[in-house]
Amino acid sequence: MNDESLRQDLDPQSDQSSDYLPPQLHHSYPLHSQPQPQPRRPRGFAATAAAGSAGPISPSTKGRREREKEKERTKLRERLRRSITSRMLAGLRQYGNFPLPARADMNDVLAALAREAGWVVEPDGTTYRQSPPQIGGAYSMSLRSVETPVSGVKQQLECHPSSVVRIDESLSPASLDSVVIAERDGKNEKFSTGSPPMNSVDCLESDQLMQHIPSAAGFTPSPYVPLYVTLATGFINNYCQLVDPEGLRQELAHMQSLNADGVVVDCWWGIVEGWSPQKYVWSGYRGLFNIVREFKLKLQVVMAFHEYGRRESGDALIPLPQWVLEIGKENQDIFFTDREGRRNTECLSWGVDKERVLNGRTGIEVYFDFMRNFRTEFDDLFAEGLISAVEIGLGASGELKYPSFSETMGWRYPGIGEFQCYDRYLQQSLQKAAKLRGHSFWARGPDNAGGYNSQPHETGFFCERGDYDSYYGRFFLHWYAKTLIDHADNVLSLASLAFDETKIIVKVPAVYWWYKTPSHAAELTSGYYNPKNQDGYSPVFELLAKHSVTVKFVCSGPHDSDEALADPEGLSWQVLNLAWNRGLTVAGENALSCYDREGCLRIVEMVKPRNDPDCHHFTFFVYQQPSPLVQGTICFPELDFFIKCMHGDIASNLVSC
Repeated sequence: MNDESLRQDLDPQSDQSSDYLPPQLHHSYPLHSQPQPQPRRPRGFAATAAAGSAGPISPSTKGRREREKEKERTKLRERLRRSITSRMLAGLRQYGNFPLPARADMNDVLAALAREAGWVVEPDGTTYRQSPPQIGGAYSMSLRSVETPVSGVKQQLECHPSSVVRIDESLSPASLDSVVIAERDGKNEKFSTGSPPMNSVDCLESDQLMQHIPSAAGFTPSPYVPLYVTLATGFINNYCQLVDPEGLRQELAHMQSLNADGVVVDCWWGIVEGWSPQKYVWSGYRGLFNIVREFKLKLQVVMAFHEYGRRESGDALIPLPQWVLEIGKENQDIFFTDREGRRNTECLSWGVDKERVLNGRTGIEVYFDFMRNFRTEFDDLFAEGLISAVEIGLGASGELKYPSFSETMGWRYPGIGEFQCYDRYLQQSLQKAAKLRGHSFWARGPDNAGGYNSQPHETGFFCERGDYDSYYGRFFLHWYAKTLIDHADNVLSLASLAFDETKIIVKVPAVYWWYKTPSHAAELTSGYYNPKNQDGYSPVFELLAKHSVTVKFVCSGPHDSDEALADPEGLSWQVLNLAWNRGLTVAGENALSCYDREGCLRIVEMVKPRNDPDCHHFTFFVYQQPSPLVQGTICFPELDFFIKCMHGDIASNLVSC
């Protein structure tokens, strides 16, 4: 038998080519001529196109082509799936503030959604509801039902409504939500799954079974959050004299009757050092602090380096020191300046922090001398513990921000504000930064950022895909935010020296309007580089953690969230979680707005967040009042209820940790 007949006997459909020989036949029956190497076969659509001119199609070739087509369809479906997944992840990050990793998968999404719903998701995937606090080394939970895996029928346990189940902490987390118990009648009882359940009685020791304990011991009370009330401005006049001491006593007596823990007093730079440099007058504050001591209330003081309030005529109630304003008449660049050259006298520009333009002193030296003199003057109050904390004013309104939303400049909510970097000293800093970057022509502020009351889409800088995300825009915004951080670092370094072993507080603003836009324009002008593709609060909190300060976050008042794409809850979630993740203690303060019962509960929810697996809560809360409580014009009629919620006296379902 020759080679040709052997091939045809093996494969009747052979095309007379040696390519179709089994490998072993190439060795057993050598051929007269070696086959030529075949070109690489086309795949996918190329194979389909090539087959169009190949003549009749054999069944095996047709099947192969169908498989190639199915592979291509599978690839297309996978690309579509990945595209949809990418959009979903982007939306969750941008609008839901979910902390998803860069290459998140569905497990990450499910874990984030479960945590948002109040479940606990461990790294190995174990998921269970938030367990109640430990009591005596055991977990406590309400008993609902017990289900046998064999029959699948729920057996309701007859127990007193006030009793709960105690389970040993060695149990798996899954058992904390539903306890599965198997019958022990048979020694070799088998389940339909072929393996015994992990939570069956066979897997438990007798001391791990349910025990009845009183429900009163099963849950810890709501955390006690101290509440301080801001003392109304007006008891100290511009000559640092105490006025209306009887009214002050009535005010403090009212706070004491409401069980407030203490008061917050602003110590104004413009009053104490108001007339001559380094001539400090504390007499009025000494009398005020002595009266506070009579009522045994704790005391927090604020180093207020900004002006306070304005009458309709435009005159400041408590301006900066007169000698500073006199210097400002000759050198207006010591104040923040907008693009049109208008000066803002609310506080000193951060450009003079290290410039000797204040009668031979720099800005941070002026702040340090004031703080050090206060610490020396009231050393006895620090020693006896009356002064429990000191808040350091770091910018406009005492908050760590630029004065970009000044109403004296015409700003009205929800305007985006303006950059405040056009004084001579900040411009010199910008020029230096641009030169170091190698682009000297970047030493300028943006010329298309709009005005105080512009909206993001009306500007070329803040609109979607605007210049804020260009190379120049990123450089400018980074420098602008770094100037804010450097100012805080300079002042807090000296504050730590002046107030050694005393709690230091820094107030962080809540700039929540336009938070749902890509640029976050209002935050950018205030100094927080926090667009949707940046995390502008992390570098700030890293600095604050370096100085071990307490972050006081301003809880926003009610606003129409659709009016300016505002998102107070989203901003609060970002700020609070970042602060807690950095190990910072967090406190709160309400904005100067009226609150009803609903507003009260909203603040309590922020102060004592539900479903937090780490049971974080504020260390204290400051109620800011617009006028003395005794005048009968209290803006917050539910203050008594609010204080009881803070103290945990009211068993509100808003607080579960």
